[in-house]
Amino acid sequence: MATEKTFSIIKPNAVKDNNIGNILAIFEKNGLRIAAARFTTLSKEKAEGFYIEHKDRPFFGELVEFMTSAPVLLLCLEGESAVTKNREIMGATNPADAAEGTIRKLYAASVGENAVHGSDSAASAERELSYFFEKNEISDRF
Repeated sequence: MATEKTFSIIKPNAVKDNNIGNILAIFEKNGLRIAAARFTTLSKEKAEGFYIEHKDRPFFGELVEFMTSAPVLLLCLEGESAVTKNREIMGATNPADAAEGTIRKLYAASVGENAVHGSDSAASAERELSYFFEKNEISDRF
């Protein structure tokens, strides 16, 4: 297994519900380290750019509105097979389908407010990390 970095967002509903610490603890308990973190409120332009692949889908406007509605925590997670491990830890997009103990089962409000985002591939992780972080903001100490 290779050590890699992946991108995650703790979304507005999980921030509002005061679950940041609980979610970070799950990442760390599962062997993922926090290599970078930034607490911010996304602008409409930044959210639209990030979710550009969904631009023509009917939920795009609602997604952008939700993601700009309150602060989020942007994260670079690092660990063995970090992309895959994070996807497993998050659980299915629909919290009703998510496995017990996963972040979305525990903290998601709905499919639309599913508590966390995580990169779906190494290529996506690289693109998403560079969209939100400068190289010097990500720790290489691990």
